[in-house]
Amino acid sequence: MPKSRLEAFTDGVIAIIITIMVLELRPPVGGTFAALWGLRYAILIYLVSFFTLAVYWNNHHHLFLIVRRISGRVLWANVLFLFTISLFPFVTAWVGEHHVGAAAPEMTYGIVVAATNFAFYLLIRCLSAADQHNAAFAQLVGAGYYKPLVSVVGAVVAIGLALVWPPLTILVDTALLLLWVRPERRIEAHVAQKESR
Repeated sequence: MPKSRLEAFTDGVIAIIITIMVLELRPPVGGTFAALWGLRYAILIYLVSFFTLAVYWNNHHHLFLIVRRISGRVLWANVLFLFTISLFPFVTAWVGEHHVGAAAPEMTYGIVVAATNFAFYLLIRCLSAADQHNAAFAQLVGAGYYKPLVSVVGAVVAIGLALVWPPLTILVDTALLLLWVRPERRIEAHVAQKESR
């Protein structure tokens, strides 16, 4: 299977997930700004989740810029990645509705983030095995690529922080995104150099 089909499928699934997530936002009861203010936590966690999915999509796209070959394991790793992000509408809605007094929604949100980070790390490892003769991939996303592991460990720590103060889980997971907001510059430089030849 060409990698373009996997990328197109992934793009479509992520677009659907984002659409489902926005449909979970309910209009306020009443026609006042005070009623809208009552939904501030639901809107805030939606923005965090939307930004999170945008960062995942952006980095997935950049990762596949340097991939030449995929395998069956890559397909399944990508499906696992899509499964984990498909849980975002559920956890986003739960956190938005129960943001005070309970740690379970934030902990569950953190578990989904940790699972997604692990799935992305697994996808990178499967791509590395499938495309092992691709020197550019090995050099740019090889064994020394620290961001996925830092994200997994940080997300696991964030889950436990919900027991201290539930919003800490969301804050730490959002801070971890700063590692990924700008996709790997070395990949961009490599692609630009290749295109200029």
